[in-house]
Amino acid sequence: MEAQHHRLGGAEYHELLRGEGGPGAVALLGAGERSWRLLLLRALVDAADASQDAPVGPLPALSDGWQLLTRAWRTAPAEVERLLLYPAVGTWAAHALRRVRGTARGDSPLWVETGHLHAVAASAAALAGLDFRTAVPVRDGWAVLPGLGGAEVTHSGCRWAATEVVGAAGAVRVGPVRVAAEGWRGLRELRADGCTLLLDDIDPYRGLREPRTPDPLDSADRWESLFAEAWPLLVRDDPEVARAMGAGLRSVVPLPRSERYRPHSASSGDAFGAVVATEPDDAEQFACTLVHEFQHHKLGAFMHLFTLYEDGGKDRYYAPWRDDPRPLGGLLQGVYAFFGVTRFWRRRQGDLGRFEYALWREQTLIALRGIHGAERLTRMGSDLVDELTRCLASWQDEPVGSRAREAAAVAAADHRATWRAYHVRPQADAVADAADACGGARRFSVELPTAGDTIVPAALRRGLDTRAVLLRRSLADDASALRGLAVEAVEGACPEDLALVGGDHETARTRFTERILHGPDPEAWSGLGLALRAQGHPAADVLLRRPEFVMAVHAALGGDTDPVQLAAVFRH
Repeated sequence: MEAQHHRLGGAEYHELLRGEGGPGAVALLGAGERSWRLLLLRALVDAADASQDAPVGPLPALSDGWQLLTRAWRTAPAEVERLLLYPAVGTWAAHALRRVRGTARGDSPLWVETGHLHAVAASAAALAGLDFRTAVPVRDGWAVLPGLGGAEVTHSGCRWAATEVVGAAGAVRVGPVRVAAEGWRGLRELRADGCTLLLDDIDPYRGLREPRTPDPLDSADRWESLFAEAWPLLVRDDPEVARAMGAGLRSVVPLPRSERYRPHSASSGDAFGAVVATEPDDAEQFACTLVHEFQHHKLGAFMHLFTLYEDGGKDRYYAPWRDDPRPLGGLLQGVYAFFGVTRFWRRRQGDLGRFEYALWREQTLIALRGIHGAERLTRMGSDLVDELTRCLASWQDEPVGSRAREAAAVAAADHRATWRAYHVRPQADAVADAADACGGARRFSVELPTAGDTIVPAALRRGLDTRAVLLRRSLADDASALRGLAVEAVEGACPEDLALVGGDHETARTRFTERILHGPDPEAWSGLGLALRAQGHPAADVLLRRPEFVMAVHAALGGDTDPVQLAAVFRH
């Protein structure tokens, strides 16, 4: 098992820079991930051997695990290498290496973390059909073989223990439980024509970061049926991308269903091919989630081979899909993922599908323009930003329908304005000068400053997508459905949000104004801007573009200042 040198062909390189990448490009990225994984495993074993603080506990020496793994690889190299590339193996190796080096903490003894090597080796030996005997960690009563499944085994009541794993004549026993027999919880599969993924609710390292106790689903029926519907959507819309995804994705880690239109998903550069996701609302959402996370995987693997930006720097940027300001590396990952999301929705129909396309083509382009020319981008990073920008710019004028276009414009303006109201701090001198100029009757015209703002991450009262969730509900169900919607149905929503999205703009304006007069309230300032926009009021533009400045001047003048009159004073 050796790492290799890698070369990415010109065609594949440019495909990936454009946010694309067919099966050939993904195969090259996969080869790079193989070398990355082997180097990671070797680094872990070497670091553990060199550490004086890496006891083996009740398990065999790590060198014994490495020898069993090597023996299995010599017998069945293809099967074992596929196991080593299993996403949870990468998460474990990276986490355990950090534990050994002292850069990460965990609630388990170190031998439980490093000793998971024996579980990987046991899985490899089982796949190779070897006769073997070893011991693996037991975590919270569970013994797990990566990529295969796990079993609850008897232990002494301790959270951490060990149990024997024996392979003989093609049969494998984990503690008292035989693999594939009663008591064994094998990983279930999501199957469709052209793609099979493991539904991993067992592996302790399935969660991408900290280890988690196995939590088997009572039933995988809904996941299976949604995947069976989602995959054909991807194949029909873009067969080449679907083939690439089928080759690169390995597992889905299920999380409980979240609120409607608020799916959560995640991936990691340590776990190429894994998608952690809440149970989708429908097949279309599932397909989009797979596209989104696979984009992250492609760029993560690409960045294991090439440098897109220089580390360091405290600059933070606006990410239209996040509540918080993001560093350059995080925003690069975001624009790449949401380029794929935009491309997915570009092929979808219906008011909701056209809304998503209109929203993300605009928001992703805004994010790209925000990092254009960033000092820490390498030449290659700049090329990637330029390629994605060029493509998205060419999509901006494609027709989407007036209803979807207007809803997307509202959602985009809302997110940007609320984000600014929370995280952007105007220069204190400029605020004081504006407050002096706005005194008295406030009939002056005061020019907004063009520089001096700073970004300061702040705690939010609710998710910045709250009004966008209401907009999605109005598009999917009809705006009239909002009138009977309980505020509690959408976390963070308030009656004035329902009035705003439901078309009662005067009520929304009144209530947001009342909130502003009671004290600083970022959501109320952006909500007021949206209500004024719907009424065609000239003050709306300032409130949606620079709410943080108007809010700061309002606070300086005193809480009884009329916010609409104040906003009308400013000009760009």
